[in-house]
Amino acid sequence: MPEQPVLQHSAPRTQGKRLVMVNGVPASGKSHIATRLATETGWPLLTLDQIKEPFMRQIEGIDRPMNRKLGIAAYQVIWSIIAAAPAGNTFIVDAWFGFQPKADLAGFIEAAGIDRVAEIWCQIPGEMAAQRYSSRLGARLPGHPGAEYVAELQQLADRAEPMQLGPVWVADQRSEIDFNGLIHWTQEIVNQA
Repeated sequence: MPEQPVLQHSAPRTQGKRLVMVNGVPASGKSHIATRLATETGWPLLTLDQIKEPFMRQIEGIDRPMNRKLGIAAYQVIWSIIAAAPAGNTFIVDAWFGFQPKADLAGFIEAAGIDRVAEIWCQIPGEMAAQRYSSRLGARLPGHPGAEYVAELQQLADRAEPMQLGPVWVADQRSEIDFNGLIHWTQEIVNQA
């Protein structure tokens, strides 16, 4: 019987997974940055809304407490997907991470086998966040918070901070984002030996 060839890997395997958190309050520019980063790198992008909104299209009469429950469930789905993925993958997650306790986030990261985290913090003044959110009200699905949320969002944006579970790049929404620099920085962080 002929001897079977031994398969050899040409490059060492990465032991863990990598996470790029695109974090910020609603209307802070997360989706634009996350989508551009995913397009440029080819890394999979997971967002709360892409998981939540199919349910919002099927369920009528979603109020703020139900929206919050859907958000928590979507957050858990994201971590389940990452945990089930093989080692060596890099994921981009677009979310307002501050809506859940930081200790929960750290636990999800550990349980998912993530060993490198880069955070892109979408910094935005409250007034600007409120204006952006107000301008999008007509385009949002029923079930998302409406005009009554604008004042709350303005206060939230003025006090919100990054999670700081890894290196942080501040994407200040008051000026043009240096996407080339941002992509280079992100790749450096997640590809560190």
